[in-house]
Amino acid sequence: EAETARQTTSFMLGLFKVSDPSEALGNTITAREILDKGAERIDQELAGRPGIQATLMDTMGTVYTSLGLYDSAIPLVRKAYEKRQRLRGANHEETAASLNHLGEVLTLRADYAEAEWRLSDALQIRRTLFGPQSKPVADTLLVYADLQRAKGDHAKAEQAIREALRVLRKLYGKKKPHAETARALETLGLNYYDRGQVDNAVASLREAAQMQKDLHGGKLHPAYAQAIDNLAFVLMETGRFADAEPMVRLALEMKRKLYGEVHPETSASLNNLAYVLESRKRFDEAEAAYRDSLAINRKLLGDNHPSVAVTLLNIAFVDFARGDTRGAIKTARESLAMSRKALGPDHPDVGARASSLGYMLVEAGEYAEAEKLLDEAIAIRRKALGQKHPAVGTSLGLKALLKLLTGHNEQAYALAEESRQLTTEGLPPGSWQIALALDVEGAALMRMGRYAEAEPLMVASQRDLQMAPLPYLADKSKLRLIELYHRWGKKDEVRKLRAAAR
Repeated sequence: EAETARQTTSFMLGLFKVSDPSEALGNTITAREILDKGAERIDQELAGRPGIQATLMDTMGTVYTSLGLYDSAIPLVRKAYEKRQRLRGANHEETAASLNHLGEVLTLRADYAEAEWRLSDALQIRRTLFGPQSKPVADTLLVYADLQRAKGDHAKAEQAIREALRVLRKLYGKKKPHAETARALETLGLNYYDRGQVDNAVASLREAAQMQKDLHGGKLHPAYAQAIDNLAFVLMETGRFADAEPMVRLALEMKRKLYGEVHPETSASLNNLAYVLESRKRFDEAEAAYRDSLAINRKLLGDNHPSVAVTLLNIAFVDFARGDTRGAIKTARESLAMSRKALGPDHPDVGARASSLGYMLVEAGEYAEAEKLLDEAIAIRRKALGQKHPAVGTSLGLKALLKLLTGHNEQAYALAEESRQLTTEGLPPGSWQIALALDVEGAALMRMGRYAEAEPLMVASQRDLQMAPLPYLADKSKLRLIELYHRWGKKDEVRKLRAAAR
């Protein structure tokens, strides 16, 4: 043990020697440069000490992961695992720790197949070594839940999260704030959102954010920044931008201080800020923030990562809102193709990309392709998320809009009615998805001559459609309301609405 400590200390001192002024010669030395130097030297200088090599490789790999440098982390953590397996055997706590770290970084890199295998092995070993009610088991369960969320298997993710929460609450208590409990609550909240249980999502994320605030006094800390950023994201997805904006700005400020400009966490907050700016119709600023996020993701994650596809679609919507329909559709096609390649044809995110591109094609008048994509989105979302998920309702609402625009009023009415039922059950009052269904349902009634039935639905949709992230929905719903009063012979209402539109 003394010799191990001596050699470890000697190696680490050698790494930090690069920051000595006589070595650095006036250059600023970053943590990454120290890590890179260690990765170069570790094989040669500690060749006869595989245990020390493995420990240092695992540690440095974990630090690379925290810096968002996944391509540098993976080979180090993989080597650490292989050395520990040879040295300690397959069923050892150090071997399990490296498997856990490897599964975590592979998930972040979107290598889901190998991540599943590694984390399943880590979980089995840790259950055998420590028992099912242990912190190491809870740690792996939460990483495993992150993997299942990324894969789109939200039922399996929830099962893992709840098991982890039971363990953590038994270890640390149900009410007392604890970092691991807060992390589990945050993961549960995001998974609730994925499953369409928005009210539960907000409640769980608020509890996690408050717990992190209590733990860290509301001061600069990575876990607090991430907690409020995730809460803000879900609030924005339901149109509550005013509540979300201060959280987004605080999270970005903290992440820039903690991680610098080039990090996945900074990129995520930039993406959220861009969404706020887009909701304010500050499109130039929104595009700049989205493109900064895109550049970070491409630099750190490569050109085909799911996060790159998400940001590309966000940029497409900004272009679409500014009237560049052709450019937006081209970028949305790129996002969809990238998602299919990275995630497979049945992933719910592929359904989301197909639905978004389908909407753009509806607005462009390319109805045949739009209908094909919306049908694909509905099928994917039903299979992956369940028949009653509000995301299914959203895609049904867009297909109802298509049917309305192509003169199939009875079909539009039936689809919009189903959309309204699903979105009302799954989303909070005031959500734009509910408003879209109400508007199309009312417009279909209007075009079937049922004006008195149509009016309350179409009027009720007006305010909430203003919060829709899809451009044109609010403006075109106003035109349809004018059409209703024109058909109905209510000239005073037509004049009022036309004056307001001008």
